[in-house]
Amino acid sequence: MDAIKQAVELAKSAEMGQRQSVGITSETSYPNQIRDVRLNVAHLEQNRIVAHAASGPHGRYYDMLRTQILQEMDKKSWQFLGVTSPTAACGKSVTACNLAMSIARLPERSVLLVDMDMHKPKVSQYLGVDADSDLLDVLEGRATLSNAIIQASIGPNRLLVLPGASVSSGSSEWMASQTMGTLLQAIKRDFRSRIVIFDMPPMLTGDDVISVLPRMDAVLLVAGVGNTSVADIKECQKHLQRTPVVRVVVNKVTDANESYYGYYG
Repeated sequence: MDAIKQAVELAKSAEMGQRQSVGITSETSYPNQIRDVRLNVAHLEQNRIVAHAASGPHGRYYDMLRTQILQEMDKKSWQFLGVTSPTAACGKSVTACNLAMSIARLPERSVLLVDMDMHKPKVSQYLGVDADSDLLDVLEGRATLSNAIIQASIGPNRLLVLPGASVSSGSSEWMASQTMGTLLQAIKRDFRSRIVIFDMPPMLTGDDVISVLPRMDAVLLVAGVGNTSVADIKECQKHLQRTPVVRVVVNKVTDANESYYGYYG
């Protein structure tokens, strides 16, 4: 019996050591550590982040997208949603931010938005927040997850944000690393009550997304008229054969019909 007890204690110690290696702590200890930032409505709307309020002609489209995605994710008990695009300039980060904002407005829902684009992180810029620490700081052990996460508030609504940082090289290695895997496992466990949205890099600009796809429950693919070709979509399909695609969003170049995007099931 003593040997079993010692084995249990050793296992607990090993798990805690692994969690601490990437600065992970339980969500229950976060409220006193997470920095709260109030978002500015004018800044959000200048950056096309419009789903912070129920009113408005554009926000309702994200609400429709939100409802369809949540229905699909709830049906399958999915938690992790990766947002990517075939190429750059398709509006994936705008879509990820708006979707997170829309989910945060639901009274019984909570969301964590992670900027995983290590080439061009845009989430902090679009939301208008200054990050003291970021995803890379957590991965490299310079910051804990609780120090890096920001609580972004607008009115009564709140969402958690893990800002991103660009790296000059080695982003795909980080995506495929065991350290990233450990971090994602901890997020899944400690934030199990939240939908977690990952703003990932464009799929066809490198192997970053392919490296992390097995760790996603589902993907939202964002295409851009004028930026995405049929060949691009077909190439993405090859890589997404084993990962469910909940929706394909098609962002529009012009606002002629006063909508930011269309989407397809």
